[in-house]
Amino acid sequence: MILDRYFARRFMQSFLVIGGIFLTLMILIDLIEQVRRFDEVDLSFGRLLQLTLLNTPAAISEMLPLLVILATIALFVGLARTSELVVTRATGRSGIRALVAPVLLALVIGALAVTLLNPIAAATSEEYNRLSDSYRNNGSSALSISGEGLWLRQSTETGQAVIHARGTANGDELKLSDVTIVSFNPDGKPTQQIAAEQARLIDGSWVLSNAKVWNLEDGQNPETQSVEHAQLDLPTTLTRQRILDTLGQQDSVSVYDLPQLIADLREAGFSTKQYEVWLQVQLARPIFLVSMVLIGAAFTMRHVRFGGTGAAVLTAVLLGFAIYFVRNFAQILGENGQLPIYVAAWAPPVAAILLSLGLLLHAEDG
Repeated sequence: MILDRYFARRFMQSFLVIGGIFLTLMILIDLIEQVRRFDEVDLSFGRLLQLTLLNTPAAISEMLPLLVILATIALFVGLARTSELVVTRATGRSGIRALVAPVLLALVIGALAVTLLNPIAAATSEEYNRLSDSYRNNGSSALSISGEGLWLRQSTETGQAVIHARGTANGDELKLSDVTIVSFNPDGKPTQQIAAEQARLIDGSWVLSNAKVWNLEDGQNPETQSVEHAQLDLPTTLTRQRILDTLGQQDSVSVYDLPQLIADLREAGFSTKQYEVWLQVQLARPIFLVSMVLIGAAFTMRHVRFGGTGAAVLTAVLLGFAIYFVRNFAQILGENGQLPIYVAAWAPPVAAILLSLGLLLHAEDG
């Protein structure tokens, strides 16, 4: 037990030191990227730093597999250089037994990443998207989805407009059905309401079919002043890609909110596969971090007198990256419906664990 606590302490020390180094570099690099992105916008250094810090939790969440495998490599290379692994084996304890503490810590880190870091990263990512959109587009648009359908907000020449649609269809053109548009002046008072059977987003305009327009200005009877149009064009600052990008930002949704969002999307007529896969990928994160520990240990739990430490470290890192990219590729296949959701999310980490266990058992037997 004392030895397990010692290994756990060494692992956490390596994890925190490496994490601190990467965090510092990441903040500096992202700050430069924010300066480049908002070069045409007059933003103060404080706002640029705020955007960078809002990006930080999501970046830390994304870097966790790399940090875990590097911490594992640093732990076992250090133990091998001081011959502590040799002494551990001499006491009758197998090398695999020494993995218990790092594996348990990886599970804890993964659980914390899912239960605590993911909601924080989702909240900060959403705030980052809101602020960056407002800085670049003067807060021109917003989007939300509920069981009642799709809600959009866009800027107009005279104020703001809120768009509600009960159904959607995605093809070469973004189509909304059963559409209601309410325009507001800068004071927040409604000025116009439009009801249409369908709205298509084409070249910077909403093309409305079978639309009826009510003027809501004070002192007028909306119904008597209403006008019907077989087709009506309304300018918009929204684009199809911006709307789809907003819908596709799974990382701005907490795992606690994903089940309800999936239900709302399904009811509103959107495909939910990418969100379902993302939810399972997040739940599988502790297992994926365990696979990183085992892969790092499989190539570094050896005595330095055998030589080839550098090659072993490089192999472990490259294999870790390979598993990471395989997981991402499987996630894409799952989102496209080419793999079952659970296979896309859980198969890569489980396969990585089995592969690394085979390598470890072979090394221990040898």
